Amino acid sequence: MVDLKQFAFPMLAFFVMCPLAIAVSEDLLFINYHIHVTNDLPSDLPPGVPSLHLHCKSKDEDLGEKVMLKHEDYTWDAKINLFRTTLFFCYAWWEGKQQYFEAFKATRDEHRCRIYHNSCLWSVREDGIYFSKDSLTWYNEYPW
Repeated sequence: MVDLKQFAFPMLAFFVMCPLAIAVSEDLLFINYHIHVTNDLPSDLPPGVPSLHLHCKSKDEDLGEKVMLKHEDYTWDAKINLFRTTLFFCYAWWEGKQQYFEAFKATRDEHRCRIYHNSCLWSVREDGIYFSKDSLTWYNEYPW
């Protein structure tokens, strides 16, 4: 027969230590991240005529195709799942150029997007798709 002390102590240790290990990142699971994609493409089109086509989705959610005007901002929210596999990707096309990009990837963005109000900022420009974590410095992460 199993001695109660030999069984109870490891179980108690597990239930005390396990929450401490999870607590390090548990707040990341409850954060609402804001993903912004802004059309910063030049346009010689008349005002009100869209220049950028964007289709974003995740494995579970298709956000649909958006036709965006110059300087229009498309925004949605995402939360990180328990396994940190949350991924939203987009396909953008403009004047014969096209590019796929990962707009939100949990393992990449869980920390860098917390800097500026839990926001991932993307700007679609003439030479590529730029990312900023603070709205001041922009990096061309996906050239056309």
